[in-house]
Amino acid sequence: MIATEAVRPTMCIDAHLETEGVRAEIVRFDIPEPTDSRHAVGKGYHVNMCLTPRPLQSRGGYRRRWGPHRLERLGDIFVLPPGEELFVKGGSGRQASLICTIGAGLVHELVGRELTWDDPHLAAALDISSAQMRALLFRITAEVRHPGLAAHRMLGFLGCELAIELGRHCIEVAERPVTGGLSGWRLRLIDERLADDVSAPGLEELAALCALSVRQLTRGFRVSRACSIGDYVEQRRMEAAKRLLMQGESVKTIAFSMGFASPSSFTFAFRRSVGASPSSFRQRQGRVLA
Repeated sequence: MIATEAVRPTMCIDAHLETEGVRAEIVRFDIPEPTDSRHAVGKGYHVNMCLTPRPLQSRGGYRRRWGPHRLERLGDIFVLPPGEELFVKGGSGRQASLICTIGAGLVHELVGRELTWDDPHLAAALDISSAQMRALLFRITAEVRHPGLAAHRMLGFLGCELAIELGRHCIEVAERPVTGGLSGWRLRLIDERLADDVSAPGLEELAALCALSVRQLTRGFRVSRACSIGDYVEQRRMEAAKRLLMQGESVKTIAFSMGFASPSSFTFAFRRSVGASPSSFRQRQGRVLA
């Protein structure tokens, strides 16, 4: 990873585990002020999952392909293919991520072909919502933090699974309908609504916002983002919940501000999405950033 421009975020590797073709690291970033950085990873596939909330307004773009003005939202999980340069703009803050690098040869051998990285694939790789990839990355994180018996072999198995899921994701993007997705301005309106208000919007509200029927909204959104709008809304709400937890808000306050009927119902939803209770997440990430 390479950072350029006047501000250089500092990076510290807290833990790492490596086996043939696969390397996994838990990395802390200290970003003192809003920055514009360049990321490149050579010959491997770089899979990044944030363990704490990304700085606000984190966006990325491929300047060599897209020019300097096109920037897309960076999700919890993004993939940087080999040989590409990703320029990231975002706010300041401290953040921790799991970074898993898988050799391109291993990925292509397992998938049975080289993967295509045209504009639609690059854009889709900046915000991956695959539940399978998320579950694998959480398992890799746990193995890196607390290596168990045959940890290197386990990392190899998990890395191979991750490579296959990456291949499946690319095939799914290629098979999406060419038309039928939502326009960029409608997707931005949905993202802005989710950023401005942590309460869950109904489908009718989002459809009215986009000047569409509920059916048009749900179909078009799935074509554009390869997931249901309900799953996407839940993912974005849990990102907001992580941010509030790291800011010191109580579980009860967050639960009611987000519209949950009780703290226990919020805890259930958070655990299902993140893999840990809100209290455990806050304690764990507090130790990561200490």
